Amino acid sequence: MVDVILGLQWGDEGKGKIVDFFAPGYDIVARFQGGPNAGHTLYVGDKKVVLHQIPSGIFHQHTTNIIGGGVVLDPVTLKRECDVVASFGIDVKKNLFISERTNIIVPTHRALDKASEMQKGENKIGSTLKGIGPAYMDKTGRNAIRVGDLLDKNFNSQYKELRNKHQILLNNFNFAEDISAWEDEFFEAIEFLRTLNVVNSEYFINKQITAGKKVLAEGAQGSMLDIDFGTFPYVTSSNTISAGVCTGLGVSPKQINEVLGVTKAYCTRVGSGPFPTELENEQGEELRRLGSEFGATTGRPRRCGWIDLVALRYTCMINGVTKIIMTKADILDSFKELNVCTAYNIEGKETDEVPFAISKVKIDPIWEAYKGWDCDTTGIKDPTNLPVEMSKYIDFINGYVGAPVKYVSNGPGRDQIIQL
Repeated sequence: MVDVILGLQWGDEGKGKIVDFFAPGYDIVARFQGGPNAGHTLYVGDKKVVLHQIPSGIFHQHTTNIIGGGVVLDPVTLKRECDVVASFGIDVKKNLFISERTNIIVPTHRALDKASEMQKGENKIGSTLKGIGPAYMDKTGRNAIRVGDLLDKNFNSQYKELRNKHQILLNNFNFAEDISAWEDEFFEAIEFLRTLNVVNSEYFINKQITAGKKVLAEGAQGSMLDIDFGTFPYVTSSNTISAGVCTGLGVSPKQINEVLGVTKAYCTRVGSGPFPTELENEQGEELRRLGSEFGATTGRPRRCGWIDLVALRYTCMINGVTKIIMTKADILDSFKELNVCTAYNIEGKETDEVPFAISKVKIDPIWEAYKGWDCDTTGIKDPTNLPVEMSKYIDFINGYVGAPVKYVSNGPGRDQIIQL
């Protein structure tokens, strides 16, 4: 049995805390896609930890953690994270497993990412410059180096061949930056990666499922950044939706059970691209300030706006969401009035569907106003103590998107989650 936790917006929904909350009930936590552009923020005691590659179940000693074949892995980032995790007394060599099929990000992937983004100028995608896009391009172009290749005696020649291919492209970009320091770090990290548990993960995970083990599949980014169904071309390079679990881990669709979708009580987005409900005013600034809305990976200020139910219903539909977890509800505590987007006005026509060319059309949100609850909710444990206005807000979302909000996060702490 495989349950899935994934983001329903543009990422940054707070999935790390949610996976950490649910992880004790599972035997395995597995990342199925994405790269080091995903920052999952956890709190271990009173210490903040941001994980980019390691699954968010790593701090639970009994939990096996798997990095699946659908991930693109930066060995340098992984080594740094392993050092941080080890400082908490966690033995990553005991409970972290990496698929042989996981694709590796090499230094020239990062260089290509930077060169490509620089060339786009004002039309840049908003890449985190971690090499994710070029790494996935090599995967689909059948040029990639995978973790299993590290065990091959011809690895060095395979690396040089790929580097030479990349250098031709970099020359075309007139990219002359010295990346020798990146390579030194890379090969040091490769030696460390060779000491970890590298497994044929599709057999590994399916044997665990057959044995009755419970698996939690952890997504990165958000559904509106899916390469096929997101706000193209302002998207990531992988399938962030629930279908990506099967291709990213090598499990059958019939093994998927619950799909737990995570959404903020409002909306945020990092980087370029369409954002229909963005607030470029004092309210947007207030959401950013109260929610500390700065990227966990890049530190970039997040764009902020009211919740977009058109987009949320769309992502619930394509993911088959069975339960919704609403995060950062407490950030709305001080607002006297809230707005909810229930439809789009596009060139004078009203629609409740996300359009194909969302990045090419002007969208005017159609709003429904709600009275705010205007009180502190961070200490509430019992759902019957929620403010009436918050309950009405949640009930309306339930009815609109067709999937129930079952959990509400009202603060950053592990214990600040209310089950409805």
